[in-house]
Amino acid sequence: MPLGRLPAWLLLAPALLLLLGMFLVPIGWFLVASLQELGSLAEILEEADAVLLSGAVGGALINTLWISAVVTALVLVIGYPVSYAMSRASGLAFTLLLLCIVLPYFTSTIVRTYAWMVLLGRNGLINQLLLGLGLVSEPVQLLYNRTGVIIGMTYVLLPYMVLTLYAAMKAVDMRLLQAAESMGATPLQVFARVFMPLTLHGVVAGVLITFILALGFFVTPALMGGPGDMMIAMLIEREVELTQNWPGAALMTIVLLVVTLILYGLYSRFTTDEKGAMP
Repeated sequence: MPLGRLPAWLLLAPALLLLLGMFLVPIGWFLVASLQELGSLAEILEEADAVLLSGAVGGALINTLWISAVVTALVLVIGYPVSYAMSRASGLAFTLLLLCIVLPYFTSTIVRTYAWMVLLGRNGLINQLLLGLGLVSEPVQLLYNRTGVIIGMTYVLLPYMVLTLYAAMKAVDMRLLQAAESMGATPLQVFARVFMPLTLHGVVAGVLITFILALGFFVTPALMGGPGDMMIAMLIEREVELTQNWPGAALMTIVLLVVTLILYGLYSRFTTDEKGAMP
C-alpha cells in the first residue's frame, strides 16, 4: 500500500512509540513509584505541603523563572538581528553564519560550558582583555554567580531562537516590503509596521522554546552558578542523589511539568487566536 494511503495514526506510530518508551513510561514510573512510598493520600498531601511550601523550593522556583526570563529576553535581543542577517544573506555569507550557529552543537554541552568557564575565569581571556584595556583594576567575578549562569545559558540556547526566527523570516514575502517602500515608508517603518508583525509568530515560538528549555536547565547552572543560583532541576537532582527523597523530587517534577504545560497552553491559545484573526 502506498504511504499516502496509510492512516495518519499508523504513520505516527513509530514516533509515538518512541516518545512513550523514552519519556512517558520512565516519567510515569518515577512519579508513581515515588508517591507510592508515602502510602495514603493524606500522607501525599502532607508531603506536598511540606515540600512545595518550603523556602528551598520557593527560592529555586523563583530563581528558575527569573533566570529563564532574563535568558529568553537576551536570546531574543541577540538572536533577532542574527536571524535577520541570515534571512538576507546568501552564498558564502549564509554558510558562514549557519556554521557559527550550528557548529558548536557538534560538541557536548559540558565541553562548551567548560570552555566558557575558561573564558570567564579570573585569569581568563575576558578578564585579561578588560585589564589590558584598563576598564577594570582587578579581575571581575564572572563565574560561580548569576552572571556566569546567564551567559552560559544564553550561549547554549541562542541557536534555538535563531533557527526558529530564521524560518519565520524566510517565509516573509519580500514583495510586501517592496510595496511598503514604494508607498513612501522609511526602512524603519517597513521593519516596524510590516516585517516585525509578519515574524511575530516566530518570536512567540522562539520565546516559548527557549523559556521551556531554560526551565529544565541543569548542567550550566550546576557548573557556573553559585549557592544562591539553585534552579529547580538542580534541586530535584539533589533530592534524588543526595537526600534520596524521591517523593519530594516527584512533587517538584510535577510542579515543573505543570508550569511547562501552562506555558504551552498559553502559546496554543495565542497561536490559535492569531490564526483565527487572519483573513
